[in-house]
Amino acid sequence: MSLVKIMAHQHAGTIVLNRPEKRNALSRELLADFEGALRTLHREKPVRAVVITGAGSAFCAGMDLAEMQAAGTGEDAQERLQEDAEIYRDLLEMMLRFPKPLIAAVNGPAVAGGLGLMLACDIVIASSESQFGLPEPRRGVVAGIVSPLLAFRIGAGQAAPLLLTGRVIDGDQAFRIGLVHELVSNDLLWARATLIAEEIALNAPEALLMSKRMLNEMIGEELSMQLSAGAAVSAAARTTESAAEGLRAFIEKRPPVWP
Repeated sequence: MSLVKIMAHQHAGTIVLNRPEKRNALSRELLADFEGALRTLHREKPVRAVVITGAGSAFCAGMDLAEMQAAGTGEDAQERLQEDAEIYRDLLEMMLRFPKPLIAAVNGPAVAGGLGLMLACDIVIASSESQFGLPEPRRGVVAGIVSPLLAFRIGAGQAAPLLLTGRVIDGDQAFRIGLVHELVSNDLLWARATLIAEEIALNAPEALLMSKRMLNEMIGEELSMQLSAGAAVSAAARTTESAAEGLRAFIEKRPPVWP
């Protein structure tokens, strides 16, 4: 069974992360299904914009930490962690280069790797239940891939408190720092996202494609290099003693004891 749902309504395609029992955590299987959903909607000519949201009470809780912990230790584990980081990086780059605008409809917490998915979208609307944060340091790891994308979207000055404190902020705070473009009530979230998609559909597809390229590849010309460097840092951080303790503590639901 696919871990994403795909829908199309007039000019709006919708991808729903469909792992609500795990707060839509990004397993390898979900990442593969998500990439496949993007490719499917790329081929759908009537679809002019794609809405991304989550099933249940969360948008996306980030990477599947249980799967990460199961990778174990040793050289094989390091190679797998590097591979996982590169798969995630490649997905974000695919989103940034996707020819149709992507609209994140954030229905709940968007944290860690889930925040990265949101940041790779072009437009972000969020509900009153939304929350945002990068708790990686509290788990002994580093948000290496998400960090450059966060700084690209809101600037290093606004990104630093999120990256260095591990705090989680609400929708109002996210709106004030430019992380979110609009706040709407949860019951209106998908309707508002589809209205934005219909507004986008009034524009020429070629103009939209070139506008995205200008934003993400010209203005953000160093972003791809930074994402690759971040993937290496992220994978390396996951092999440390701190990461092992942080992940154990998270799984065991206790405070970490740092080495």
